[in-house]
Amino acid sequence: MTNIAFKKKIRLSFLATALMLLASGVLFTPSIFAEGTQVATTASQTGLICIAASIAFAMGAIGAGIAIGNVGSAAMGAISEKPELASQALIFIALAEGLVVFGFIIALMILGKA
Repeated sequence: MTNIAFKKKIRLSFLATALMLLASGVLFTPSIFAEGTQVATTASQTGLICIAASIAFAMGAIGAGIAIGNVGSAAMGAISEKPELASQALIFIALAEGLVVFGFIIALMILGKA
């Protein structure tokens, strides 16, 4: 990968992260300020909460899939050259799998607001 392509991917990832943070701030900040009041949720609000929870879980699962794909292929290459690296490779794959757990926890927190 050339240096220019790498910088372009880094910029794109920063842009995607900034957009996700902005979108989460717009979607979830009003609920934080209205936490002290009792507001009856309508069917459309419940639907939006379910959509937000599913997006949180889906982003965690997609991110983990991409991470495991990259880490797994690199780990298999490393293990083929040095078999004693298998335990370290397994640890890195487990770290990438943690993204799904975080997405699941966030989804449960969002559903707890309903």
